[in-house]
Amino acid sequence: MKTYITLAIISILISFSSCTDVIDVEVQTAPSRLTIEASLDWEKGTLGNEQTIKLSTSTPYFGDHSNSGVTGASVIVTNNDNGATYVFDDQNNGEYTTTSFVPVLNGTYTLEVIYNSETYTATEKLTSVVDISDLTQSRKKGFNDEDLEVNVIFTDPEEEENYYLFKFKERGDLLPYLEDADDEFVNGNEISWYFEKEEDDSTDKIEAFVPGDIIDIEFYGISEQYSNFIRILIEQSGGTGLFSSTPVPLKGNCINVDNPENFAYGYFRLTEMVKKSYTFQ
Repeated sequence: MKTYITLAIISILISFSSCTDVIDVEVQTAPSRLTIEASLDWEKGTLGNEQTIKLSTSTPYFGDHSNSGVTGASVIVTNNDNGATYVFDDQNNGEYTTTSFVPVLNGTYTLEVIYNSETYTATEKLTSVVDISDLTQSRKKGFNDEDLEVNVIFTDPEEEENYYLFKFKERGDLLPYLEDADDEFVNGNEISWYFEKEEDDSTDKIEAFVPGDIIDIEFYGISEQYSNFIRILIEQSGGTGLFSSTPVPLKGNCINVDNPENFAYGYFRLTEMVKKSYTFQ
């Protein structure tokens, strides 16, 4: 009997040791592409003259994530309505800046980026946004009626279709939360948009708001085209669920006019925006 047990134990050990083979998995890679971060945001009450556009190249997920900033490119923005041009100067770190930009509400602008002898262009309108009339807090609108939420209150203009982007970031957090909205069913009404941080009972990584927490809020007026883009981006950044679509490379509005197959990632947007902060009581 002892001999039988000993042989059984040896057999089990051999079985476990045979499972230590290293399996090499071939990971698919995609070609490196130019990434254009061209968000020209005009905060209400400011001149809006200081603007930055960032250029980089995409890198493999499992690759070396060292600085991929692009230098040596030409970056120009043109106001199509009056012909004014704004040259963005290379800062030699992937950032291109100007201090002379003139934002005009509802004005149409074209971005031109020349990189590696190829020209990328995009055209967008500078979209306005209404003021935030009030910020309040409550516990009754969210998924958990015991958790605090902030309410952003504003009145939607009745005479036009409007699309909005909210950015919520608690002080001390590394990344913001993005939410998009439109006025399809609330056109011309006062809107109270709430935001609540949901607790994750399984990981305890996300904690609900408590009195004393400070949240920074950015409220943007965006175009319908950008709304369609950012909605898909937000859905994909949230991961895949039971009814989620499979994430795919998301094309923005930056077109390579010399080689359309070598398209760029990113988006050229122009928005008016409002910044507010709220301290929970």
